Amino acid sequence: MTHTYVFTGFPGFLAVELLKDLFRTRRVEHIYLLHLSHTEKEARRRLLDCLEDPAVDPSRITLLSGDITKKNLGLDAKTAQKLKQELTHFYHLAALYDLAVPLAPALQVNVQGTREVLRFLQGCTGLNRCLYFSTAYVSGRRQGPVYEHELEHNHGFKNHYEYTKYEAEKLVREYRILPITIVRPGIVVGHTRTGSTAKFDGPYYILNLLNVLKSLPVVPYFGKGKARVNLVPHDYVVQAANVLTHLPEREGKTYHLTDPHPYTAKDIYHHFTHLYADKQPHLTVPLSAARQPLKLKQIRRKLGIRREALDYFETGADYEASNAENDLKSSGLYCPDLFYYTQPLIRYYEEHKNDPAKHASLL
Repeated sequence: MTHTYVFTGFPGFLAVELLKDLFRTRRVEHIYLLHLSHTEKEARRRLLDCLEDPAVDPSRITLLSGDITKKNLGLDAKTAQKLKQELTHFYHLAALYDLAVPLAPALQVNVQGTREVLRFLQGCTGLNRCLYFSTAYVSGRRQGPVYEHELEHNHGFKNHYEYTKYEAEKLVREYRILPITIVRPGIVVGHTRTGSTAKFDGPYYILNLLNVLKSLPVVPYFGKGKARVNLVPHDYVVQAANVLTHLPEREGKTYHLTDPHPYTAKDIYHHFTHLYADKQPHLTVPLSAARQPLKLKQIRRKLGIRREALDYFETGADYEASNAENDLKSSGLYCPDLFYYTQPLIRYYEEHKNDPAKHASLL
């Protein structure tokens, strides 16, 4: 059986990787890629990159300019009706992922955009499954075990990104009439074999910092580092999401695509320092003291790290993932140990660290 897909969030990195994996593993009738009008040049460039994979068939791909925050996703009536009749699978990835995003645009894209997507899907006659990309960090400031069936809480959030993704997932869960699969990845990092990634953010801020500090006689720790940091390679997230979306009778389920055995922030920092800087860290700078200089833009740019990223080295949530583990068992997919693929991550960073396009904004 062949499938027709519609993607939001192109030309984003995960959308590109999901597309390539679909062509490798599924019978694709057609894929429509929705992008904002001002990203058309980038969308065409990324599509050309996709065509370097011999499995990808360009005759089965169409780029569409649209806007998820508008009725019918900003498409003209004829195109919208065509998609509603043809699509079998809808992948909703479009979101503002910036940890420092202001509230208003985050609400507009992450929440209102998701509302319009759900309204659009109600008119689709042959919808087999909708894949909604959430995040494990809808858990906000929760501590202790977090289960896949859980969502609502009153513990607060570290930033507007988390809050608006939480509100968007609440909307998705209200549309139980639709066949929806929700995936909640941890912090997505590079490929387990090649180390390739779109941006050097998240744990890569550690490497940015070490790139500056490695010439010092002593490299310090920052904070107690007891929190477990949940990192997952993008190839696992992509393959798992595609498998789970196509499992029969699995609609309505939520999956944590997380590391079942995450390392502490201190363990990760020690490991990265050893592999990248060939040093053993000594002494400890409290996180409260580390945050102060990062208020200055010049310091953030010099060290290559954002203040908001430090919050994720104090997160106390433990993500239980039995749904994902059980339903992926037959496919042989599992989240690998971080230290198994750290060297490819570091090697890719070293090769591309001087490329400005790889670094997140540090405003």
